[in-house]
Amino acid sequence: MTASLPTGSTDTQAGAADAPHVPPLAASSRFVQRLRRRYAGELALLPAGEPRRPGMAQAYAALRERGDSVADALRIVRQLVMERLITLDCEQQAPLAVVTTAVTELAEFALDVACREACAELETQHGAPTGPTGQRAQLWVVGMGKLGARELNVSSDIDLIYLYDHDGETAGDAQGRARLANQEFFSRAVKRIYAMVGDTTEHGFVFRVDLALRPNGNSGPSVVSLDALEEYFQVQGREWERFAWLKSRVVAPQGAIADGSAHALRGAVLPFVFRRYLDYSVFDSLRTLHRQIREQAARRSAGRPERANDVKLSRGGIREIEFIVQLLQVVRGGQFPELRTRPTLDALQRLARANLMPQETADALAAAYEFLRRVEHRIQYLDDQQTHVLPVQDEDLRWIAHTLGYEGCCPFLAQLDAHREFVAQEFDKLLGGKKQPCTRCNGKSAGAAPADLSDLIEELPAPFAERIQAWSDSPRVQALRDETRVRLRQLVQRTGQWLREPDGDAAGQIARHIDGALRWAEWIEPLMRRENYIALLVERPAVQERLLRLLGSARWPARYLMQHPGVIDELASPEMLAGRFSAAEFERELEARHLALRQTGEADEERLLNLLRHAHHAELFRTLARDVEGHITVEQVADDLSALADAVLRLTARWCWPQVRNPHREAPRFAIVGYGKLGGKELGYGSDLDIVFVYDDDDERAGEVYAAYVRKLINWLTVKTREGDLFEIDTALRPNGNSGLLTTSFDAYEKYQLGRGSNTAWTWEHQAMTRARFVDMATGPDDSADCSLCGRFDRIREAVITAPRDRDALKAEIVAMREKVRAARPVKADRFDVKHSPGGMVDAEFAVQFLVLSEAKTHRELIPNVGNIALLIRAEEAGLLPEGIGRNAASAYRELRRVQHRARLNEEPTQVPMSALAAEREAMLALWKAVFG
Repeated sequence: MTASLPTGSTDTQAGAADAPHVPPLAASSRFVQRLRRRYAGELALLPAGEPRRPGMAQAYAALRERGDSVADALRIVRQLVMERLITLDCEQQAPLAVVTTAVTELAEFALDVACREACAELETQHGAPTGPTGQRAQLWVVGMGKLGARELNVSSDIDLIYLYDHDGETAGDAQGRARLANQEFFSRAVKRIYAMVGDTTEHGFVFRVDLALRPNGNSGPSVVSLDALEEYFQVQGREWERFAWLKSRVVAPQGAIADGSAHALRGAVLPFVFRRYLDYSVFDSLRTLHRQIREQAARRSAGRPERANDVKLSRGGIREIEFIVQLLQVVRGGQFPELRTRPTLDALQRLARANLMPQETADALAAAYEFLRRVEHRIQYLDDQQTHVLPVQDEDLRWIAHTLGYEGCCPFLAQLDAHREFVAQEFDKLLGGKKQPCTRCNGKSAGAAPADLSDLIEELPAPFAERIQAWSDSPRVQALRDETRVRLRQLVQRTGQWLREPDGDAAGQIARHIDGALRWAEWIEPLMRRENYIALLVERPAVQERLLRLLGSARWPARYLMQHPGVIDELASPEMLAGRFSAAEFERELEARHLALRQTGEADEERLLNLLRHAHHAELFRTLARDVEGHITVEQVADDLSALADAVLRLTARWCWPQVRNPHREAPRFAIVGYGKLGGKELGYGSDLDIVFVYDDDDERAGEVYAAYVRKLINWLTVKTREGDLFEIDTALRPNGNSGLLTTSFDAYEKYQLGRGSNTAWTWEHQAMTRARFVDMATGPDDSADCSLCGRFDRIREAVITAPRDRDALKAEIVAMREKVRAARPVKADRFDVKHSPGGMVDAEFAVQFLVLSEAKTHRELIPNVGNIALLIRAEEAGLLPEGIGRNAASAYRELRRVQHRARLNEEPTQVPMSALAAEREAMLALWKAVFG
């Protein structure tokens, strides 16, 4: 079911246009009335306009100067800020960000002041806290939740965790006495901070403070060291805590933020929150957390029905929007660092840009979030109570409606219901809307789902049943957690249902479902202990079905998935099958991830290598899925794989250059020339890349620098990491082959190819040049490339293939080369190899190369590297081939490529009986005879 989008806006609401003029609305807030009575003389201390940190500091300084204590001055500043915000929000419809930014900056300012005051007071008694090498130890105040995300509401409590960076002890007083362990020193500081910020006095409080999110909760120490936090994450950290730490940041003291020392916290938090793989195991954790929150809200409202209308915790409330966002961030943020952001509204747009959520949905959730947050603020403006429940008094409800621009309660409540219904439906879609069984106090399910596989076996076809029976008896399966075995049983049951579909040979049908099921079993068996893959398939039934179809279509996808199991998440989007590879989009996404990693200090070489590999494998898998489902042709597969290789080469070249020691220029004057299948844009799955590296740089260090650059570039492309490798690289076509330099200057390359001097290219190298092309090395995905190198290469290539030649000598050399290739690939007499036998694809390739090298000078339409099929047709149109010979050969070449492609996908030999493909073979032999006689 698709949720309908709510109408309306958070700025100009339905019914607002004709609303009658009303007196200043802020004055109707009972909280504002109290503030204006109590602090009439102090209101002017806060500078006019939006309350920001410098203005708060100015007001605080004035209060301190007149004699107010630190605690009193902070509380009075808080009251002044609240009065100003209610006025701006209710009477001037200030944007939500004005309110949340002001309250967040108030918290940061108050905590910074309290932290400095508390530590200074303790240092006069016990000396400064120091680390093991004598460096000063620092207290960090970590803001969680809305404080961390800079989204505080006007009556928020603040969730804090106190950390310190180094264990050790204080220096003591002037006589070296009264020393304290750093733990004790900072524990005392925390108590003083709470007194200055959280205690309720005659001026109220600054913020309510909650430390329940600290390690070990309320039973843990009030402050822990960074080392202790890391150990806690590794040993005891729970799934729900990953969501809590998602928005964490150091908010005080300001000095630790300014000098960068607080960044050390990210090194502990990021690996805990964001796993390196797609982490679907958190779905159940979030369901459990959400259910507990719902149950707690239900208990609070038991016997008090007016409490059920909670804009934060009830169905479709603020918390469900936050859960939607955080779930997608935690699941994907390990591999997609561009999703790592704290504010909810920013995260929604990032999710949309990453195609994890339709833009329309992200915008509607953002509108709902802003609306609900503005309602939440008005509820709290009434009495400064930490509540999110709509008031039951008609007058209060009418005031909320009026301050939002509505004529009355009815249109306001209608808009509220529309937003909440949309949010609830989106939440249920993401989490499946499942009701979890209640649990007993021992943590076990009261009515646990069956985990045994044996009762399914009778319903399964024999080959698949045998495999499941082996699982059922396997100690490895028995050793799995109960929850994992329940999930595994679900997957086997679904696979059994899929096997009931009929086999078929028509387009879109699966010829042998049983092959898909057996390959699925073979694929998942070694992954059983990596529970995230089982969790992914349970959470996404459509992914499992598409995976079974893919595995049932050919053998090679199964092998690829064994090597790269994480790519199955690409099947989650049904729109993926209808798309095509976009190099510009691919590069933009990778550059965004690279930037995100640099911003968090994670852009080390290993991380970048894995980033490139994961992205390449995912894109290759998307192409593979479209291919086996019949959505794209063999030629389109080759085009997309070639474009993907170009994009990876560009990115690798860009990211490698800064890694070169002592580069002499900001960007390299460097080019990659693609030959063979890369040059002809005929790449297949697993094809190696035939490339040559050239540079155009007069600097005296150029040869040395570019040689080091190319070695690093080849290493980046070929080295195996935990994510695998990218390509096999063949540089044998460079000048002087394997005995030549890895990279050469453009001048030397040109002389070699054009036969200037004693060191010149062979005929077979000129044949290779017919399929060569310049790989565009633009400096960025949105930049226009420097065309000077591209143009220079094109001129060299044209000069090579249009050079005058002895036609008979050229023919003899190419025929001899063809015989040499054929002799190296013997085929049995009764078999036809679609590539190497007489009448195979190699015949067409050699014929095209001869036609280009012998005729391009007079028939310039043969110069462009447009592929063998197009060149055969152009040759016939130019009168270089008898009528029908070129077109028939082009059609035959296309069909032979298709047969070869399908055979390789299914890991079958490319040799067929002589009776097969007879028409195609005859067309190729006719072409050979027409060209070579």
